[in-house]
Amino acid sequence: MSDGAYSAAYERSLTDPEGFWGEAAEAIEWTVPPTRVLDDSNPPFYRWFTGGRLNTCFNALDRHVRDGRGEQAAIIYDSPVTGTTRTITYAGLLAEVSTLAGALASLGVEKGDRVVIYLPMIPEAVVAMLACARIGAIHSVVFGGFAPAELAARIEDAQPVAVLAASCGIETTRVIPYKPMLDAALDRSSHKPESVIVFQREQCRAEIGERDTEWEELDWAELVADAEPADCVDVDATDPLYILYTSGTTGRPKGIVRDNGGHAVALRWSMGNIYGIGPGDVWFTASDVGWVVGHSYIVYAPLLTGATSVLYEGKPVGTPDAGAFWRVISDHGVTAMFTAPTAYRAIRREDPDGTLLAAYDLSSLQTVFLAGERLDPDTWAWATERLGVPVVDNWWQTETGWPVAANLRGLEPMPIKPGSPSVPVPGYAVHVLSPTGGQAPAGEEGAICLKLPMPPGTLPTLWNDDERYLSGYLSAYDGYYLTGDGGLVDEDGYLFVMGRTDDVLNVAGHRLSTGSIEAALAGHPDVAECAVIGVADDLKGQVPRGLVVVKAGVDAAAEGDRIRRELVQRVRDEVGAVASLRQVDIVTALPKTRSGKILRRTMREMADGRTPTIPGTIEDVSVLDALGPVLRATP
Repeated sequence: MSDGAYSAAYERSLTDPEGFWGEAAEAIEWTVPPTRVLDDSNPPFYRWFTGGRLNTCFNALDRHVRDGRGEQAAIIYDSPVTGTTRTITYAGLLAEVSTLAGALASLGVEKGDRVVIYLPMIPEAVVAMLACARIGAIHSVVFGGFAPAELAARIEDAQPVAVLAASCGIETTRVIPYKPMLDAALDRSSHKPESVIVFQREQCRAEIGERDTEWEELDWAELVADAEPADCVDVDATDPLYILYTSGTTGRPKGIVRDNGGHAVALRWSMGNIYGIGPGDVWFTASDVGWVVGHSYIVYAPLLTGATSVLYEGKPVGTPDAGAFWRVISDHGVTAMFTAPTAYRAIRREDPDGTLLAAYDLSSLQTVFLAGERLDPDTWAWATERLGVPVVDNWWQTETGWPVAANLRGLEPMPIKPGSPSVPVPGYAVHVLSPTGGQAPAGEEGAICLKLPMPPGTLPTLWNDDERYLSGYLSAYDGYYLTGDGGLVDEDGYLFVMGRTDDVLNVAGHRLSTGSIEAALAGHPDVAECAVIGVADDLKGQVPRGLVVVKAGVDAAAEGDRIRRELVQRVRDEVGAVASLRQVDIVTALPKTRSGKILRRTMREMADGRTPTIPGTIEDVSVLDALGPVLRATP
């Protein structure tokens, strides 16, 4: 591990958190400075910057306009699915946000009220989030296109006074009407909002009118036409900025709460120190505002920093081809980009030699950051070789809101170890614990846990459910937050995250990570992407089963037997015979959520003959239909 700037910052963040984060808080403008940086009076419910008052929207927009950045681009909207590009300056974004905030206030939306946002990747999504922040309302963004049951569960829990929705979302091959799904969700929910505001898209307009006697529908354009702009409303640092729901093991979504003060401080610190991005830089995060990456690194962190954020309504492939990201980088002079490893694997599968790169000028690009799925060494090597810039893994969760482990490119770039997101980020006391609660030795796998208190910006609790926060995250190891991921720390202090702990296999008493087996499979030259699941075995309890997608141009019918033999041997060579991998199936596609998460649990259930859990965020349900006979077949 480094002995320089990183080590000094990390050590101070743990031994003097009040001094460390107190200094970081100076990058945020407060109307009332905090009286206490870390409030530890009610553990394990730690709070940051108590006594402080601020407005997140003011810090993201108003102060930049006041300080001379009004004509700088805040958002570059690039939408290959509609063929449009639009640049919105900080002054222009402030005007739109202020007007929508005024419109919401005219409907009676007040500080502390919840507003559900059900919008695709359009500028109005950013405007809606910031408008809520401006008046102190708590937004809850629901991924656009969520099925009615999932949307209803979130409306039921958040109890919004208003819903902001679009008439439709646009995919590469289809238009998805949102309004019928929203109507069905409201029919299912016992809670009815006072207002539903619909932003009309020309590709599929929705009917607007009073739906029933309990609430009314309003046209977005008409609502803001006569609205008076709203000023910023001060909130306490500990007041919620947003609620973001994530899947729970019980099937009931968990409402992750993000506060205003800690969130602003942590994200502003992260942009400079982790990502090396400063005011005026162009930052491209290819995600969705419905996910935590979109909240943190499409909307809030870049705007709090005074950077330019690219809002991309498209895919890594198919809009129109595997050169889509390269075009965006070239067209807009992108300094650094952030997306999921899945996206790069999709690009590699379509264009394995990277021939499409030659058509674009990528001279502005300095760094690529990947997170969301484990970055396998093979994908890292491919991207590094083709792009010629550092490709940097980072690891975090919806709950943490910003990276737990990363290679801090702004603070002190460190050597990259393929397969590792590098080192713990300042503020996070990362420990790998054995089942007995002891510290696992270097190189030995265990449960990745974070010693309390966690740093600013992480969840203080769950929405209206302190007990579930305690039982779900804090009960396994006293004084620690359980991440639910397993992994190890090597002798250099680098963290290796091997996957969810329910993706750890017990093969004849030996604990094996699916991540290590996947890494072996992914290193085969014919494999584009892969997944490993554990299936029941009468003799060994569990055995791994591999599913792989081969690269474009590989004839699976002719070469399948050879590829399968070689993959079994690779796992034997790299993981060991104890892995007991015998079955590898070559499939055309793996089931994923729209954010790129592979549905391993769903495949496990299908392979075991159980009724599969199919999340509302699934990208293409037909992939599961095709996999059914394969997964249910016995070897």
